[in-house]
Amino acid sequence: MPGSADDAGPDPARPRKIIHIDMDAFYASVEQRDDPELRGRPVAVGGARERGVVAAASYEARAFGVRSAMPAVTARRRCPDLIFVKPRFDVYAAISQEIRAIFAEHSAIIEPVSLDEAYLDVTENLQGLPTATAVARAIRATIRERTGLVASAGVSYNKFLAKVASDHRKPDALFVITPEMGPRFVEDLPIGRFHGVGPKTEARMRGLGIETGRDLKARPLEELVARFGSSGAYYHAVARGIDERPVRAHRIRKSIGAETTFFADVDAYDALAERLRPLVERVWGASLAKGVRARTVTLKLKFSDFAILTRARSGAGFLADRAAFEAIALSLLHDLFPLRRSARLIGVSLSGLSTEGDAVPAQLGFEL
Repeated sequence: MPGSADDAGPDPARPRKIIHIDMDAFYASVEQRDDPELRGRPVAVGGARERGVVAAASYEARAFGVRSAMPAVTARRRCPDLIFVKPRFDVYAAISQEIRAIFAEHSAIIEPVSLDEAYLDVTENLQGLPTATAVARAIRATIRERTGLVASAGVSYNKFLAKVASDHRKPDALFVITPEMGPRFVEDLPIGRFHGVGPKTEARMRGLGIETGRDLKARPLEELVARFGSSGAYYHAVARGIDERPVRAHRIRKSIGAETTFFADVDAYDALAERLRPLVERVWGASLAKGVRARTVTLKLKFSDFAILTRARSGAGFLADRAAFEAIALSLLHDLFPLRRSARLIGVSLSGLSTEGDAVPAQLGFEL
């Protein structure tokens, strides 16, 4: 039986063929698809109220500098004509499952990252297509045909470069980074576009004079480890176009959660319950997209003095549906009342996760 990408290291004579699929402005694109009045207009999915936050922005809104996680008041200031739409995470999760089914027609080695993003190892693929590029092209066409949505794809010989490639010419793009291109491509890459280099690390690197992959490549491993800890070895490798991480089929996280911080502290049950419900919807949608079931619900409160309190409840079996999840989360919250102090954050998570495995795909050739 052929091995999967999980049980063997990379074979230099037979490089992996990795695709990274990223749905373009997924939440906002779904809303524009379902409501023709929103097409071509700046749309933000999220809360429009003063304490609301942008969950996703259409490309029309991004042109004004509107970004996810941005406070609604800031987004409105940047784009006065911005249209806010309430999130429908159950819809996004259902579409994500449709897209995941399309992936499964081509590979059994699929690593979901979020509702709108996944890696596929197509070193071996199920359709007998001759190249990974052909697989990516077929996936994008099928997604558009079945869902009316647009996906960008990156194709390369490792996860790091596949991710870089999918973002290179978004939206509605397919870009390939071959083994011959990889090391040179990384040298010219701005350090802020390195997956795994967040804003704080980017600022630190720029403070050290590291502006591009070429600058990063010039730094010895010992220096990078000394300055960035365990991440230093990763930076050293990807600066050379090397990333040996496998695509992990059905990677199960220990938990799936979401939380929100308030602009003003809250101490009333009804107000906290109102903020908890959308978090429940979001977490349940993420669990559906990842194809996992959960046994344990955990509620988290952070108080005005920054003390943290958690309460959890586990059942003998898996949660049956979103309503059961919400009922347990609200019950955990209710049991904490009356509160002795006000809360500044509420969160909820699912754990005790489980899923089913996939079959092993048929073998194919090597050309990207």
